[in-house]
Amino acid sequence: MPEGFLILVLHCHLPYVRHPEHDDFLEEDWLFEAVAETYVPLLQMLERLERDGVPARLTLSFSPTLCEMLSNSLLRQRCVRYLRKRIELAHKEVGRTRSGPFSAAAGMYRDRYRDVLRTYEDHCGLELLRSFGGLAERGRIELIGSAATHALLPLLGMEESRRAQVSLGLRNFRKHFGARPSGFWLPECACEPGVDELLAGAGLHYFFVDTHGVLLADPRPALGVFAPLATPAGPFAFGRDVETSRQVWSADEGYPGDPDYREFHRDLGFDAELDYVRPYLHANGVRRHLGFKYHRVTGDVPLEGKEPYDPQAGSARAAEHAADFVRQRLDQVSRVRRATGIRPAIVAPYDAELFGHWWLEGLQFIERVFRLVSQHEDLVCLTPADYLNGDDAARQEGSPATSTWGYGGYFESWVNGSNDWMYGPLRSAESRMARAAAQHPSADGLMRRALNQCGRELLLAQSSDWPFLISAGAARDYATRRFSDLVGRFEDLMTQVEGDRIDPRRLQTCEGLDDPFAEMDYRAFADGS
Repeated sequence: MPEGFLILVLHCHLPYVRHPEHDDFLEEDWLFEAVAETYVPLLQMLERLERDGVPARLTLSFSPTLCEMLSNSLLRQRCVRYLRKRIELAHKEVGRTRSGPFSAAAGMYRDRYRDVLRTYEDHCGLELLRSFGGLAERGRIELIGSAATHALLPLLGMEESRRAQVSLGLRNFRKHFGARPSGFWLPECACEPGVDELLAGAGLHYFFVDTHGVLLADPRPALGVFAPLATPAGPFAFGRDVETSRQVWSADEGYPGDPDYREFHRDLGFDAELDYVRPYLHANGVRRHLGFKYHRVTGDVPLEGKEPYDPQAGSARAAEHAADFVRQRLDQVSRVRRATGIRPAIVAPYDAELFGHWWLEGLQFIERVFRLVSQHEDLVCLTPADYLNGDDAARQEGSPATSTWGYGGYFESWVNGSNDWMYGPLRSAESRMARAAAQHPSADGLMRRALNQCGRELLLAQSSDWPFLISAGAARDYATRRFSDLVGRFEDLMTQVEGDRIDPRRLQTCEGLDDPFAEMDYRAFADGS
């Protein structure tokens, strides 16, 4: 009988970025980088563990916007183009760096990109979601749902919008994975009283909140985050563990800051001669990250002072950190068990893109953690559903407090002086959408298409990514333009709907630009069905 349980959760998400009006669009690379550096390597890792019989159980969420991009034919073909260009550059780099301090890293990139393309094209047939779905069917992972466009539910102005984000997100999950999920990822772990009722109404059994969402629950929980909260409406709230969060996320104490790991921020796209890298930049010729990073973290020195990266040393350090992580989990579950008498659930949720993309060695770390845990009787990796179905699962009652896992623990990254202008147009759009949906309970033809497209434009505008990118200063201009375009198209189409004078050509243009969610049913904004 184990002393405790480790629940590892990876949340995969990117905003919906697709621009068919351009042959080559900079921000689409966010998806291609994640496919190359996180999603395909994650699939390869899970299949290695399956092949080796390692009893690893991982909870994994794919946001609906990411699912729609991964299944989009245009983006798939552009992803293949991206990978082939990286392989072309990698072969040049192997020759250029031969016998120098960057030779081993260049060879690593060449091998990784070739292996990723082979897996993506030949093994998956470009159907990454189908491959992950197969792992779920075979009991290797548990897939959970999320809101349609990663909107922060507490920041939506109307209950109709909150219900639509959940119901359409679950409808999208069923489309891609053929089932309804048991669990739900609240975008940014954003919670407030009443969220449990919303999720219960959708038939969901559990969700995740940040640490203080549980610790400040009403009533205060005696077992802290080591046992889920049975909320008043029924679904269980699992709280993020502090220690596992600090060891991975902390800028000061986290493993990714080790001097031997690859430095993310120094890249060939900025270091090489411009004429050399120009064929791999976008049409505007502006320097950017190309994924070839030859330096290690080194320490607290400027980028120009970073030392060459050694892939073998980085891998060795990942193995050491995995061993340390498992040792600390064994000690943690022993301490908590002695103090509380329960077998604690240690919940460790992370953004998937941290592993492989930002922290190159991160997936090696996770794989090693699973392999090491399988060798210990006192610690077992499982999913929340596994835990809740167990005979001795600890439970406590309470209503989670308002919280997020964003900076400061609440909403300041999404509502501040840089982005608060966005919420007036959103509130107006929500009201108009709910009113139009109620007024047209059974629209057909052009009217139905227009209402469905209005729903798409509103969902995409509600994405939490746009205010976050504006607040963070990363891709601020793009996020501002994207949000304004989405709201503008919504207002144009909704004005046509309200005047019962729909322009078929304008509607078709909008459908071509913003095309996710073929399963869209505008009536979700009226009754949440």
